[in-house]
Amino acid sequence: MTVTHPFHAMAGERLEILYAKRRGGALVFVCAYGVARTVTLPQAWTDRGEVPLDHRLSVEQLCAARELADALLRRGERVVGGAS
Repeated sequence: MTVTHPFHAMAGERLEILYAKRRGGALVFVCAYGVARTVTLPQAWTDRGEVPLDHRLSVEQLCAARELADALLRRGERVVGGAS
């Protein structure tokens, strides 16, 4: 299996899968790493997971998402506050 997470120290490395297990409802792989060591990786961080997006959000997109989240929070506060 290949580590695909772009920020992982082993990104691009191929590892031998020793076994897979469920942790918190998610599939993780326990892989051989070096001499007598193992590393555990979530499926999403490997080539066995879904294909990652080929781009990141821009600053403008992040700001728009924050504005939306803030607006939803304010709306929720009004609904909860008005319901009492």
